[in-house]
Amino acid sequence: MQWTELIIFVLLFGLVTVMGFVAARWRAAESLDHLDEWGLGGRKFGSWITWFLVGGDLYTAYTFVAVPALLFGAGAMGFFALPYTIIAYPLVFLPVLRLWSVSRARGYVTPADFVRGRYGSPILALLVAITGIVATMPYIALQLVGLEAVLRSMGFNAAGFLGHLPLLIAFIILALYTYQSGLRAPALIAFVKDILIYIVILVAVIYLPAKLGGWDAIFGAAEDKLTAENPKTGAPFGDILLNSNNQLQYATLALGSAMALFLYPHSVTGVLASRGRDVLKRNMSALPAYSLLLGLLALLGFAAIAAGVTPLTNNATGRPDTNTIIPELFNTQFPSWFAGIAFAAIGIGALVPAAIMSIAAANLWTRNIYKEYIRKNATPKDEAKQAKVASLVVKFGAVLFIVVIDPQYAIDLQLIGGVIILQTLPAVAIALYTKWLHRWALIAGWAVGMGWGMVLLYQIPNPASGRMHFGGSALALDKLNIFGWVPFDGSKVQIYVGFVALIANLLVAVIVTLIIRRMKNVSNGDDDTMGDDYHVDEHDENLRPIAVH
Repeated sequence: MQWTELIIFVLLFGLVTVMGFVAARWRAAESLDHLDEWGLGGRKFGSWITWFLVGGDLYTAYTFVAVPALLFGAGAMGFFALPYTIIAYPLVFLPVLRLWSVSRARGYVTPADFVRGRYGSPILALLVAITGIVATMPYIALQLVGLEAVLRSMGFNAAGFLGHLPLLIAFIILALYTYQSGLRAPALIAFVKDILIYIVILVAVIYLPAKLGGWDAIFGAAEDKLTAENPKTGAPFGDILLNSNNQLQYATLALGSAMALFLYPHSVTGVLASRGRDVLKRNMSALPAYSLLLGLLALLGFAAIAAGVTPLTNNATGRPDTNTIIPELFNTQFPSWFAGIAFAAIGIGALVPAAIMSIAAANLWTRNIYKEYIRKNATPKDEAKQAKVASLVVKFGAVLFIVVIDPQYAIDLQLIGGVIILQTLPAVAIALYTKWLHRWALIAGWAVGMGWGMVLLYQIPNPASGRMHFGGSALALDKLNIFGWVPFDGSKVQIYVGFVALIANLLVAVIVTLIIRRMKNVSNGDDDTMGDDYHVDEHDENLRPIAVH
């Protein structure tokens, strides 16, 4: 047991726990018994709060643990996270402004609320809601992977239930203050999380190169390790440069991930909680600063190679846990007190997004399933109560997921999560600009994209782990089979499955729309929104009051 690290970790964890409970009274209304207040923080967060909230939401413990671990294991491919976060913000700059305005004007809490109002289609809204919940669940589980990696490095590495007990205790505490304070809790804690992360990374990228012989020595050690032959596959582990087979995958994975980023319910929650369009404009301009942090963080994967770090063995599975690479790097290369701060930064970095994700999933359940199909006359107070309970279920469902299933499978599922959430792009993002695509065509496109995406993912093996199916998201082009036609037969060039599935989704949506329009007299649903709704701002006259129906 690493007692110094553990004491510092517990002290900082205790600080954010107190902040989580205090947050219920931070800028609070008379009551939190409304989704506007509990689930969106009163829709009044300013520029600084939104910057920390959205940054804390998007840059998760998985980012701090798995991106450098991917560079440690595979090399250059892990850098896809850098261009994807750079292009995401200009890509969504205008759509998120329109989404904020129409949601503020109409009282929408979730992206499925918008789809319901835009198309008058409870079925399409239900599909968007279910897709969001399904894509979010493994994302929450991945926060636990990061937190458990830290706990394992501090000495909590027992087999069975005892090994998961510290994680369970941490998430019980998280569940309690999220239940009480709603979105205000992670918004307040995000300040501490980001400050700690910035301190840790800036110190690491200055101290480690000086200790390990400079970046030239670090990159040299990385190249030597990555170009060595992997005995399980007979191929190199990776490389520090992309090769001709994975360049297309790199580009499509970066672009697909960028398009998916603000389709996730937790990203939308951070957007809708902001005060106005100017707040979002400033944030979309400033948030790329996190990409600098991410680039420095990714390089720690190569530093871990140069430092000779080896992953801890997970005593629950008997296999090395690659998620412990970065915790072990801090454990072996830094004084115990600084390693404790780093562990706390990663651990708190898991709590902030986990809380926001559980709130976003709970909002979807409450507004688009519970109120739509189970209790149509639910009051705002009923909705808030239902969301609080649902957020608890989601959190403990994620904990159960980790306890029962090998966490490595959860990482594979996150790749699947991106494929899943991309299939909502036509119904959500495109609908912000035009209603030309017919609602039944959107449903057909969603079904084809989702179905074909899952079929393609099922065909991908992972020789390194021995997994025969769902072994990753990179598909060789010669595996693309369209009703017996193999357009790229023999090609080993790889592509991101989510990108392929989205193209299929859009093609089907366009074709079915053209067919329906020729049939005529097929209703495209009543649109509750108006043109002006997409441009309202915080100071407009007659703007819908917050926390009313």
